[in-house]
Amino acid sequence: MSQKLFSKDFTLVVIGQIISLFGNAVIRFALPLYLLNLTGSSALYGTVMACAFIPTILLSPVGGMIADRVNKRNVMVILDFLTAAVILLFSLLMNSAGLVLVITVTLMILYGIAGAYQPSVQASIPALVNQDNIMAANSVVNTISSFASLIGPVLGGILYSAYGLKPVLWICMVCFVFSAVMEIFIHIPFQRQGSAGGIWQTVKVDFAESIRFIRKDKPVIGKAVVLACGINLFLSSLITVALPYLVTEVFPLETVQANKLYGFAEGMLAAGGLTGGICAGVLAKRMSIQRLGNLIRTAAACMFPVAVSLLTVRSGIINYIVLTVSCFMMMVCATMFTVQMMSFFQTVTPAHLIGKVMSVILSIAMCAQPLGSAMYGVLFEACKGREWVVVLFAGAVSMVIAVGAGKIFRVEVLK
Repeated sequence: MSQKLFSKDFTLVVIGQIISLFGNAVIRFALPLYLLNLTGSSALYGTVMACAFIPTILLSPVGGMIADRVNKRNVMVILDFLTAAVILLFSLLMNSAGLVLVITVTLMILYGIAGAYQPSVQASIPALVNQDNIMAANSVVNTISSFASLIGPVLGGILYSAYGLKPVLWICMVCFVFSAVMEIFIHIPFQRQGSAGGIWQTVKVDFAESIRFIRKDKPVIGKAVVLACGINLFLSSLITVALPYLVTEVFPLETVQANKLYGFAEGMLAAGGLTGGICAGVLAKRMSIQRLGNLIRTAAACMFPVAVSLLTVRSGIINYIVLTVSCFMMMVCATMFTVQMMSFFQTVTPAHLIGKVMSVILSIAMCAQPLGSAMYGVLFEACKGREWVVVLFAGAVSMVIAVGAGKIFRVEVLK
């Protein structure tokens, strides 16, 4: 008998995600922008964002192993309450000396919590829906993430420009507390697994088991992860640094207007993710894993109009429109790619390994993000007045990676 997608528990997960991800989108928008407004340095911004990603990489595998051994609902509840506490502490320290250090440490903690949190959400999906609904459920979760990211930066940009950082912090705190309370009422089927000894021995065994599965049982997963590293290094990292830097520091726009426009640009980026998530759900039956390379090629091609515009156009508004539209289209393709990849990984991975394998995949794929953020921060600083060179470089290298991706999926998935 077919099980409906929106059961009570999956619906509560979705509602909790809406609230939690909204708070996440707002805080991740406001704190880096606050830093960029204070310093105006792309190199410092890129370095801080690189540092912020490191805890995510380190804690994602731990989060996956916890997700397989501890009730996933409890992980979500505890981490949402912890996030609210971290934001409260930052609000008390934000007027102290060494603000750059305080922002860096706060972002590192918040990103680390998110890295430990997401494997529990991903691992809960197969436990709450049947196999026929896994892609649709992933599409819903990605759509919610994109919707929260759409509303978060827009509202954050308006509030930040009008009232400063404090109101943004309080809104985020309320979101995480409310999300934690909602998640208390979720029931996720859970079967406790045996431990391999102490905590470090357990982590070592779980990590080795996940790597062995990826390398030997499903080598196409390993190749896909390498592909994701390349895309994160040359394409995702570019957007992370270029969007705030170009809009607020390079385009000839007044500061308050630039901050608001950056919020709308982040909203459009999220709108692209929302559109991609909806398309992935609607086209779930028609999408083929063998054609994933086409989506990445299209995403890479979206960077070329930005480079041409930066080279030939002097109007800040026109450059802003070209950048925003290109990022929207890139996110549509990237989200469709992500949904199908995640659904494929979840389908071919045994239930007792899903949390561990998904966390290892996410962790390895994100390894390139800190390096990319730092790299583009330095490149934009070195190429002041010639920012189009950096964007063209990113698009060209990403296109080469996308061509290789098409070959991987056409050959390996059919084995």
